[in-house]
Amino acid sequence: MTKRTVRLVGAPVDEGAGRRGCLMGPDAYRTAGLKKNLEDLGHKVHDDGNLVYPETGPLTCDNPAVHHLEEIAGWTRVLFETARKIGVSGEFPIYMGGDHALALGTVPGQAAAAAELDRPLYVLWLDAHSDFHSLETTESGNLHGTPLAYACGLKGFDVLLGKPLEHVVDPSHVEILGVRSIDPQEHKFLLEAGAGVDDMRRIDEHGIAALLQPFLDRVARNNGLLHVSLDVDFLDPSIAPAVGTTVPGGATFREAHLVMEMLHDSGLVTSLDLVELNPFLDDRGKTARLMVDLTASLFGRKVFDRPTRSF
Repeated sequence: MTKRTVRLVGAPVDEGAGRRGCLMGPDAYRTAGLKKNLEDLGHKVHDDGNLVYPETGPLTCDNPAVHHLEEIAGWTRVLFETARKIGVSGEFPIYMGGDHALALGTVPGQAAAAAELDRPLYVLWLDAHSDFHSLETTESGNLHGTPLAYACGLKGFDVLLGKPLEHVVDPSHVEILGVRSIDPQEHKFLLEAGAGVDDMRRIDEHGIAALLQPFLDRVARNNGLLHVSLDVDFLDPSIAPAVGTTVPGGATFREAHLVMEMLHDSGLVTSLDLVELNPFLDDRGKTARLMVDLTASLFGRKVFDRPTRSF
């Protein structure tokens, strides 16, 4: 097993969701032992603490439903620069959220780093939602529903960085796995963009391994870098209740661990988002511990090494 130098980056983004509490996520991962679990597997781990977003001044967009635009733009800018710098360093960043709006910065920043390394970036989006709204189409105004559209080059997001993205993710390099809630406008955008989408019905019919492996094979063939964005609501709420956007019928405990074990075996993953953990909604740390266990599987922990816990 290759030992990695891991950099933990806290991103207490709370303004992109409709329910507060995700700002406590980074510290919940620390309390649940993320650093120690990875060190016990032989990896070198640095914790950079929590980022602070810069003030942007007043910003506006045409959609009156959008809220906290200045704060999200600030988070996008600091996370973009952080991801761009770590992405060319050879270290493995884990962005501890925070709601999924943090990916407005992490994914484009990793894409910029991949371009500097002259390698394509691929994105595995493990989520109940596709997060493919634009600033104009979001009805809730919750910007955690927009990051994948932004990273893939959908228009209308220049306000976030104050300029257009120079490097976007090719939508054909995206695989959204486990989705079970897509709005009509997102559906239209996804079809037009050509992103890969495997919903829970396809997982039920074919099995999660049969859907994931062809994507991993494609990343390997093209010498790609792989960014994984893991949303708590990818998991079934019966095992991961600490999320403000629960959708029944998510991935089971074993399906989720199988995904992580396959990702480890592939050796392709170079960066990771852990998002939407809301400790205020958790049951005695149950969800935080599961997310830490999944991360440990991604970094090489085997079944026989996994501690037995009574959730």
